[in-house]
Parts: sequence; C-alpha cells; structure tokens
Amino acid sequence: MQIRKQLRRPGLMLAAALALGAQAMPASATSILFLGNSFTYGDPAGALPVVQYYQPGSVTDLNKTGIGGVPALFKAMTMQAGLDYQVSLETSPGIGVDYHYNNKLGVITGAWDKVVMQSYSTLDASHPGDPTTLIKYSGLLAQVFHDQNPNVDIMLNSTWSRADQTYKQGGAWYGQPIEQMALDVRKGYDAADAASSLIDGVIPVGQAWNRAIADGLADANPYDGIGAGQINLWAPDSYHGSIYGYYLEALTLFGSITGLDPRSLGANETVARDLGIGSDTALALQGYAAAQLAAEEVPEPGIALTFATLAGLMVVARRRKSS
Repeated sequence: MQIRKQLRRPGLMLAAALALGAQAMPASATSILFLGNSFTYGDPAGALPVVQYYQPGSVTDLNKTGIGGVPALFKAMTMQAGLDYQVSLETSPGIGVDYHYNNKLGVITGAWDKVVMQSYSTLDASHPGDPTTLIKYSGLLAQVFHDQNPNVDIMLNSTWSRADQTYKQGGAWYGQPIEQMALDVRKGYDAADAASSLIDGVIPVGQAWNRAIADGLADANPYDGIGAGQINLWAPDSYHGSIYGYYLEALTLFGSITGLDPRSLGANETVARDLGIGSDTALALQGYAAAQLAAEEVPEPGIALTFATLAGLMVVARRRKSS
C-alpha cells in the first residue's frame, strides 16, 4: 500500500493540525473536484435515484446534468463537521480517467485545492485488471492540475469488487473470493500512485466494502439472496452500489480527505437519515470506513496524529470561531 505522499513530508500533518487548533480566523473554502463515472455519481441501477440526485444544489455539476451523487453526500458530511468545502464533479457513465483527459480538459482545468479521480471499475473495460491506462492518464491529469496549482492534493478512489464479475460465468474474477477484485483494483491504483510524484495517495473504498462483508453485516453474494439482518452493498444489478454501498464510499472519502474519523458523524448523521439508513447500520458503516483508514500505512512515528486527535482539534477550532 502506498503511504499518502503528503504525509511523508516530516511534520506536515502535525503542523497543519496544530494550526487548526491555534487559529480562530476564518479560512476560505477548500475547492475539490471529483472525476469519475457511475460509481462516483451514484447510478441506482434499477433502484430509486436517491444518491444520484441527492442535494444537487449543494455541489457544482460541471456537465450541468443536475447530479449530486457521492460528492453531494461528501459535501453534506463536511457541513456536519463544520468544514467548508466547495465541491464540483465531472462524471460520465462507463468511462475511465482517459476520457476526462481526452474529452473534458476544457471543463475540468482549474486551480483546484484537491482532486479525487476514479477510473473504470475493472481498471480497463477491454482488459480487466490491467492498470496501464489508469497509470498513464492519471499521471497526465495530475500534471494538468499541478500546472494550475502546484499545491493541489490529488488522490485516487479505489473502488469495490463487482459481484457480477465474481459470481457470474465469464466474469473476470469468476470463481475467486469476493474480496479479491477490490484488492486487485487497489494494486492498480497503488501502481498509478507510485508512477506519479504528483499523486498523493489512494482512498481505500473497495477495502472498506471488504470489511463490511467480512464482518457479516453485508451479504457476500447477492445472487443467493440477502441473509436475515444483512444489507446488500450492491444495487439490483450486483455491479453498482446500493444506498449502503454509496454511503460507505462517501464515509471513506470523507475520512481520507478531511483527516477526520468517520465515526465522529455519529448515529444521527444527516446523510444516513436522508437515505433511509438506520442509525445502527450507519454507525457500523462508519466503523468500517474508520477501521480501513486506520489500517492504511502511516508515516514515521511522531508525524501523524490519530483521527480522534484531529477531530478534537477541529472541534476546538470551530468553538473558537463561534465564540
């Protein structure tokens, strides 16, 4: 696994976190761009489009299609945490990062503070498991964003195992354990991260899904029915995410991007309530996201702060601003 490159700079997270606790002056909004496909915009695949069109007015859809999607879930979570993010997205179904570079540079080019890129679910539609296209075009896009803002923080969103690719004959991961596709996809994203000094890390969404499955809350195989008391992370097509799957994705993005523990959102979290997710399930999903982020490699001892410490400093900063 790749350590986020900005965490390799000695003392950076520590200095930033201490600054949060020390200063009371308001800061400008952090601009963030999400690039992706249906896994980012929340395709319901036969279910109600509650995620796809979630609070579209809270984010900027650069394609002007009225999508809120997972970026809007992320936005709502940051607002609950007292953070100020200006969220934009540029998404299109069934594409990889090469599409954004070849067709959308005029739309996405800008001096963003943060960028999150998500590519095709199998890494390559024609050659499942092959990260070559991801490596090439994530690097090219990273250079474009870096040219606009040398301090931009660029991350890659590593997605989940597809049940249809695992349990159906002809699937690229047919016959393998359900967690294997997510692990292989993660390897591809790690390779893209390692190939570019301008990419700052990989967000482990697929592995957070693996945790929910391994713990038994999420059913491992939607084709044989959903077990009693279990949830289905997949949409009816066993390919895209359900409300639970997209919620877990948003939680993992939230924790990775902000540095805050997803569990700090709590049982009364607004997005879960809006999506119809019960408080016990929301807490469990927050726990899986937090556990996966905690399991990621960390920098040298003494540099990183825990999610809980960061969350505490954020609370102190917010209280000082409101006093």
